[in-house]
Amino acid sequence: MRRTLPTDAEAREILSRRRTRPAPRPAPKAGRALQALIKELDGRFGRGATALEPRWREIVGDRLARVTRPQKLTKGRGGAGGTLELRVAGPAALLVQHQSEDILARVNLFLGAGSVDRLRIAQGPVKPPPDLAAAPKRRPAAQPLAAHEEADLKAALDGAPDSLKGPLERLGRAVLGDPEKGRDRSGR
Repeated sequence: MRRTLPTDAEAREILSRRRTRPAPRPAPKAGRALQALIKELDGRFGRGATALEPRWREIVGDRLARVTRPQKLTKGRGGAGGTLELRVAGPAALLVQHQSEDILARVNLFLGAGSVDRLRIAQGPVKPPPDLAAAPKRRPAAQPLAAHEEADLKAALDGAPDSLKGPLERLGRAVLGDPEKGRDRSGR
């Protein structure tokens, strides 16, 4: 036997007697939900290698900043110092290894005493920092010498041994034709 559907009035009466569950609240945003946990972990473990990245050039100097990047900072257990993993351009790995004690001292000066005890070197390509990546300025090419300067140079080299004439002539041309010296073409 089939049951008949209730009329609208009967449906309203049935729904008014039944208690319904309230609609569930939407889940909080992930950032807001984890904010307290992240703050606690940041206070306990620090920010890691990302704290070193913006100041890396100041910490290790221009020469090492061109060939190294801090990748990972692992904290030691039980309050012991951690390990700093550096990404190093292949040929510079030996240089970094020999300067590891100095690098550790500088990093500990920045992060606090005893923060890092060991240095782990991972070889790989390293992009230089944007401010150091600019190509060095090239010196402008030496200008050709005037005829009288060329004659004076040849006369000055007459007494030089034959094996030295070529190199001395190139040196003389470079010095006399150097625009950065500020000399004008008259020789003053």
